[in-house]
Amino acid sequence: MNNNFATLLIAFSSALTVTSAAFAHGDEAHTKKPVATKMEQKAWGIGGDAKAIKRTIEIKMGDTMRFTPDKIEVKQGETVKFVLKNNGKVMHELVIGTRKELDEHAALMVKFPGMEHDEPYMAHVGPGKAGEIIWHFNKAGEFDFACLIAGHYQAGMLGKISVTTQ
Repeated sequence: MNNNFATLLIAFSSALTVTSAAFAHGDEAHTKKPVATKMEQKAWGIGGDAKAIKRTIEIKMGDTMRFTPDKIEVKQGETVKFVLKNNGKVMHELVIGTRKELDEHAALMVKFPGMEHDEPYMAHVGPGKAGEIIWHFNKAGEFDFACLIAGHYQAGMLGKISVTTQ
């Protein structure tokens, strides 16, 4: 193998390693550029306004691959602030959605563990850290939340949200 080709191969491999690490869902902190959050209507509601928060619900997540609580009840029209506390030693996340959408997203996360996403219905929380989601539940129904980091969802890290009519 000639020297120039070997040098190029090493440089390319190093670039891939650095790029992969920057986008992975590992334990490193996620740094985000300030961008406007998309407030898009979903089957389970829409991103909420901090001024409209009716109550705060704390959800703990840990390396047992469970949420506490794992069942939440809210009223249609309620804006809730979820305070997410990661008591574990690895990165966790909380994503709100329908079971179908969470199943599809979880399958993608297994194939592409480094995929980035930043939606108002999801939050990454590093080990020992806290995060939050503010969500307006304007649709009644049964919805789900889960940690979609590869292996976590498959281990049962999910919960239920019941949105009842007023």
